[in-house]
Amino acid sequence: MKSKRELLLNGNITSLLFKFSAPAMIGMVTGALYNVIDTVFVGRGVGSLAIAALSIVLPIQLIMIGIGTMIGVGSASVVSRALGRNRKDIAQNVFGNAVVLNLLISTLCMVFIYIFMDKCLVFFGASAKVLPYARDYTRLILAGFIFLSFSINSNNYIRAEGNPRAAMYVMAVGAIINVILDPIFIFVLGMGVKGAAIATVIAQVISSMYVIFYILFGRSIFRLNASIFRVKFSAMKEILSLGFPSFIKSAMASIITLLFNKLLLFYGSDMYIAIMGIGLRMISLIQMPLIGITQGFSTIVGFNYGAKLYPRVKKVLGMAVMWTIIIAGVGFLAMMIFPRFVISLFSSDANLINEGIHILRIVAVFLPFIGVQILGGALFQSIGKTAPALILTISRQVLFLIPLAFLLPLIFGLNGVWLSVPVSDFLSIVVTVIWIFKEIKIFNKEILNTA
Repeated sequence: MKSKRELLLNGNITSLLFKFSAPAMIGMVTGALYNVIDTVFVGRGVGSLAIAALSIVLPIQLIMIGIGTMIGVGSASVVSRALGRNRKDIAQNVFGNAVVLNLLISTLCMVFIYIFMDKCLVFFGASAKVLPYARDYTRLILAGFIFLSFSINSNNYIRAEGNPRAAMYVMAVGAIINVILDPIFIFVLGMGVKGAAIATVIAQVISSMYVIFYILFGRSIFRLNASIFRVKFSAMKEILSLGFPSFIKSAMASIITLLFNKLLLFYGSDMYIAIMGIGLRMISLIQMPLIGITQGFSTIVGFNYGAKLYPRVKKVLGMAVMWTIIIAGVGFLAMMIFPRFVISLFSSDANLINEGIHILRIVAVFLPFIGVQILGGALFQSIGKTAPALILTISRQVLFLIPLAFLLPLIFGLNGVWLSVPVSDFLSIVVTVIWIFKEIKIFNKEILNTA
């Protein structure tokens, strides 16, 4: 621990940033590929209605991802502190209770969605044309939800025991399997959206098997035996309370996806839901490495701020901002210069491609700078200032996007739905930059006082 602390406080900022960010970046990008790959193969193999169906089902998947993240983040926090006190027995029991929680909550959600499937899908924006595709996909994808949430929460507590590379492999294994199986089930076997769902479920099962194999035969501190699954309601309560903010993030993403599906069906048609589905998946793919950088950035900031090394905090902030702009800028250029090519990866529908070109360009206008907004919330979280951290975290989606998504279509019609994305991006970036500069002034004052 001492050597790690010395490295964080004295090591080269650029090297540190990538050392702590790279595993998270790779893991999150490969995780995001699940939805992108499914959409590409479904779009090319079935058509635009099938893409719309995947967009309709996305809010359900986001909720399940939120459950896995909630349990994973909450249990990882308890596990990290327990290991810091050398209490492996507590860490083991928390791991077991996390597995039990995942099984209980995921099963309840699966049963509820299965019973009310059609009502849920219609509520999420499925039209009569899209509903059969959405139903076929959901009915099969439900079988993998326990494995999906298990692999996500496992990723967190494997990272908590100090093995980020193994945590990265959990996500990478599933993504690679999905890439291999999707074309087989969709094209070779001609199973359409059902094939995409089956491929995804198999990939999720194999990811979970990798976790179990890692625990049984790897260097994990966790051991599978009956005693660790002894239910402790106090442990479960702590896991859920610590992880609940992470669930809220996924729940908000689910609500926003649902809102856009409903608005696009009202002002447009199923085709526009498909276009938005493509746009959201591309933006999500570009944002994943930015979130990975943010995770490494948070660790470095926390250590150096605690040691009152404010110049290093400022330096890592500047470095992280620069790299998020560069990475997001590459994605921005691809979406601005080659939108036809990007959309044609997902669909051969000429009408969808032609309509999607200007839409993709609109929603990506401020994409290069969105990393600044993500880093802003992480900065204040890392230095223990919860109020600005919370406000900046929710500003983009809750404070700006949801109100604008209702307001702008009243003025601009369908175009207002698309415009709500860049306008909310711009406003949240401005608010974040102002708050960051205020904090930098405080850093500068502290530097002068200690000079």
